[in-house]
Order: sequence, then structure tokens, then C-alpha cells
Amino acid sequence: MAKIPKNLSDKAMVVGFKEEKNFEHMFLAAEEEEPFVKPKPKGINKEKEDLSTAFLTKELQEKIGKALLELKLELYKDGMIDYDIKVAREGKQIVLSAVPIKKKANK
Repeated sequence: MAKIPKNLSDKAMVVGFKEEKNFEHMFLAAEEEEPFVKPKPKGINKEKEDLSTAFLTKELQEKIGKALLELKLELYKDGMIDYDIKVAREGKQIVLSAVPIKKKANK
């Protein structure tokens, strides 16, 4: 057996090394050539998603998220853990309110 030299750099250790191709290379090459992307369905669902968030800018989403987080923390302090957020429009205002979820009795 040959003696292994010590204190070699990483580059010096792999000089002359050639990797043998195996089945993994076949799959990696196929992914690079043609990555599998599921086509998104076109139609009504796409339009609904775009319209529902069309008016929410990143800044507005962040403000709403922070307000909902503060509400969640306040409700937790008051002991309300199970609740639902109800959305209502009153004139030119949109009101989000927390409503406790009624638990069903076991029979």
C-alpha cells in the first residue's frame, strides 16, 4: 500500500481524481435540462386570487399582519384562545372582529 502524504491542501488531495458516473448523474442531468414544473391552471381561480389581493400592497399587508398579531396577543391575555375573525363592511370601513368559537358538546 502506498504511503499517504500529510498536510496536503484540499486541491492537492483531489488532483487527478475523476468521478465515475452513476444513476444519480442521470437524474441530475434530466433536472437541469427540463425541470419539472407543474402547470398552473388557468381560469377563474387565478382571477379570484388576483382580485382578492390586488389592493393590498406589501406595506398594507405588513400593517394588517401586525394589527392581527397584537389582537391575538391581547385575546390570549384575556383567555380567549379559540376564536374566528369575522370580516364586515360598514360604510367606508372594513371591520375585523374576533368572535369566540362555540365548542360542540360530545354526545
